[in-house]
Amino acid sequence: MTITMSELDLTDPATHLRPDLSEFWAEQREGQPVAWHPPSAGRPGFWVVSTHALATEVYRDNVRFTSEQGNVMETLLRGGDSAGGRMLAVTDGPRHRAVRRELIKSFSPANLASLRIRVRAAMRELVANATTTDSCDFAVDVAPHIPLTAICDLLDIPEADRPQLFIDASTSLASQEQYADELEATLARNGLLLYFSRLSKRRAAGPPRDDLIGTLIEMTRGPLALADDELVFNCYSLLLGGDETTRLALVGTVKALAEHPEIWARLRAGDLDQDVFVEELLRWTTPALHVGRVAVTDTELGGTAIRAGDVVTVWNNAANFDDAEFHEPHRLNPDRAPNRHLSFAYGPHFCLGAALARIELVALLDALAELVSDITVLGEPKYIYSNFLAGMHSLPVRFTPLG
Repeated sequence: MTITMSELDLTDPATHLRPDLSEFWAEQREGQPVAWHPPSAGRPGFWVVSTHALATEVYRDNVRFTSEQGNVMETLLRGGDSAGGRMLAVTDGPRHRAVRRELIKSFSPANLASLRIRVRAAMRELVANATTTDSCDFAVDVAPHIPLTAICDLLDIPEADRPQLFIDASTSLASQEQYADELEATLARNGLLLYFSRLSKRRAAGPPRDDLIGTLIEMTRGPLALADDELVFNCYSLLLGGDETTRLALVGTVKALAEHPEIWARLRAGDLDQDVFVEELLRWTTPALHVGRVAVTDTELGGTAIRAGDVVTVWNNAANFDDAEFHEPHRLNPDRAPNRHLSFAYGPHFCLGAALARIELVALLDALAELVSDITVLGEPKYIYSNFLAGMHSLPVRFTPLG
């Protein structure tokens, strides 16, 4: 049965839990790859881009399509992002390139070498502990700890502060409840901003440190003259970017392995190129459903006229399953190469922490292959409610230990 855009509200988190969305996206890619989403619930209408080719066109062109008013649908439809032009993710042009050039150094292979060792050891310990019980909730007992620890290590955040940061980060972008109070999410976001404002002031008053916050503090004193609020906004963005999406990809990976015993057997036998498989897992899980932009001028996209000021949303979960780009996209193929998935976005705003996310996923695959003989999902997974993120907040599993 054909599903039209007028029958779905993509702003409603519950929409993204419907089992028939893959059919909807296939129809959109075929018939309306650039479609108008009508106004709903007091929000204005916006454009929906569903093919891989047009998604990459929007991603790479920050002249026609800017992120400076926001990069998430919810924010854009509420009038824009207050951090526009002051946070890397919502900044374009020369300023974006200059700030990114400094921050990307912290994610170089050399800088991540020691963190890779710590991530591998921590993941192995968590998975080993999980094998000693009849069941665990992977989404609670294992997955949250690695991404949060890794990005907090890079930011050099005190251990005692991390549990509350995880709670606030999780609440900021998604909910475990269908009818969540937006006030709760707003308070969580404000809590994170206040935390980083206080932490950065304490850090700036002390001796220099070689970490991400230290880098940002130095940028306030150098030629870039980063303002205090820019420092805080970027800390906030780095924490959320480094924690939420990777955590959801880790949970999705365990579920995928449980559902594909033939792939699990190959992983255990050492018959997989893990780097290649990780890219497929990132495509398969697609933790960030969409990214938003605003048209700078009247323009055209895929034969459709776009007016200046229109909100344009790129749907990664549609583009990542586009059969014009991916052969048999609804088959998990651990040997898929090349794999131009958009889970890290594309172009100028390609994810800063992509290398870190890959390290964490490889660490999970290593730990599972070394310690676990079988993965069994116990009961129904529970999915988050979000129109931006996709994944599970609960995945009860049994890891049967080797030997």
